[in-house]
Amino acid sequence: MTVVVSVVCSDGVVIGADTQITDSDRGMSYPGQKLQEMGAHAAWGGSGARAVLGDLEKVFSEEADAICAAPDVGRALQERTLPVLKHHYENFIPEVPGEDLKGGPSAWVHAVGWTDGGPWIVEITPSGMVGRYEDIGFHAVGSGAPMAQQAGALLSHIDLVDRSVRHGVVGIVRVIDALRVSSPSVGLEIDVCAITEAGAHHLTDREIATARKDVRRWRDLERKALDDLFPGDD
Repeated sequence: MTVVVSVVCSDGVVIGADTQITDSDRGMSYPGQKLQEMGAHAAWGGSGARAVLGDLEKVFSEEADAICAAPDVGRALQERTLPVLKHHYENFIPEVPGEDLKGGPSAWVHAVGWTDGGPWIVEITPSGMVGRYEDIGFHAVGSGAPMAQQAGALLSHIDLVDRSVRHGVVGIVRVIDALRVSSPSVGLEIDVCAITEAGAHHLTDREIATARKDVRRWRDLERKALDDLFPGDD
């Protein structure tokens, strides 16, 4: 289980994910990379069957330039995702003697990028449907998605869409770190990628640590604002 969350900013788009992979069939979890590059100006993450996501990683890597240059990037992603989904659906055996299979070959794709002077956020569902979210400015997939959407609503008043990717990075780090505390299916270290007209940049561990310091300063400023909200109160 996982969470992949993204936010549109004034000069780019930021996507982040946790790195805990939960194998419910085997009752175990382990670390794994969930954000992948898609050419120089895009990145993507996914939730669901690792076999499906592994096949998609190869396809998206090999055809990144064609996808990002397509007139409709959503359709371009859909055209490459559907054959992979269909292959796994057609070859999945739902009943295996001696096994209690809780999952299946379904997977969600959450891709973001910056092309032609603007951002895009695309979701491909397990049924192959295309969703576009750049107009909303915030999206999430995975088991932690409902809580991430709530966090996004709570942060809506700060208008990240009108702020820089530096603000977007801090917002994404704050949301995912909160989910790591509140949701057992979201865990381990986080991975963040900031995409601007200059290209995609995956944050280093040091940059993540700096973003967490910025989150703490943000919280301190919020506390001060509350202290000043009702002057004279103890």
